[in-house]
Amino acid sequence: MIKIYGMIVGSLLFAVAAFGQQESQYTQFVYHKQGLNPGFAGSQDVASLTALYRQQWMGLEGAPALQILSFNTPLMKNRVGFGVNITRNTLGIHERITGDFVYSYRIKMENGNLGLGVQASIRNFSMDYSDDRLRATDGLSSDGSIPVGQQNRVLPNFGSGLYFSNRKLYIGFSVPRLIRNNIDFNDLGGEASEEINHYYLMGGYLFHLSDLLSLQPQLLLKYAPDVPFDADFNLSLSLAQRYTIGLGYRLGGPEDGFGESLDFLVSALVAEDWVFGFSYDMSLGQLRDYNSGSIEALVQYRLSKEDRSEIINPRFF
Repeated sequence: MIKIYGMIVGSLLFAVAAFGQQESQYTQFVYHKQGLNPGFAGSQDVASLTALYRQQWMGLEGAPALQILSFNTPLMKNRVGFGVNITRNTLGIHERITGDFVYSYRIKMENGNLGLGVQASIRNFSMDYSDDRLRATDGLSSDGSIPVGQQNRVLPNFGSGLYFSNRKLYIGFSVPRLIRNNIDFNDLGGEASEEINHYYLMGGYLFHLSDLLSLQPQLLLKYAPDVPFDADFNLSLSLAQRYTIGLGYRLGGPEDGFGESLDFLVSALVAEDWVFGFSYDMSLGQLRDYNSGSIEALVQYRLSKEDRSEIINPRFF
């Protein structure tokens, strides 16, 4: 049992170091690229509202969970994009709520459009030491080094990104948060925990196999200093640009392992305006024997546009 608990705690700490206390990860990143790259805002030519829920490592108490609500719209005849993201992450007794305000200036080029994006964000970090899941033999109050009640820390930040897209291709590079904020809950000095810079490179291409079938390989590379390199690979097959099935692989995990997860995705475009998506991640890491995988559910609503002939698969590109 000691070995099992050690693996669980170690993996959770690794998650915090790599992305848990930093940037969120989600399998259906193709539907919420604005959360990774502010240059994406306004690139779909129609306004859209997206809600996403993720439960990681089902069956493991205190495992990471994620909720996202996002909106973006083009303005000024598609020359400008504006967006808002609200994100809530939980991990054990830790909660992080983030609000992003996104602006993108779009430059029309010969072969597509280039979005130059910036974002301002504010985050509330909190630790709830009154949580019922915290237990001790002699009671928590007997240890004076353990804080009492809830602690909070509110911090601003800003980031930027470039996003180029046309009817078949997209590629983007971004750094969502540039300030290395101190995220310690005390000011006692010494070596502080801080937000580190995360760098994202994303890309995808649309292959038309026939009038009804298209193939979409997509890639998301994630780098942060002093943590293992991470990447998401995704290959989706779309039927009539309405129904999509996909297979993904997340690198991550220990260097001597098989990666973090193998992912299965499905989505459907309903009534021209609604997209429903679901994904299941099969764990490949050290915790695979102690959880039932991870799930995501997504709903996206695209505001109607009279001339739909201008839009080719806007969900992806």
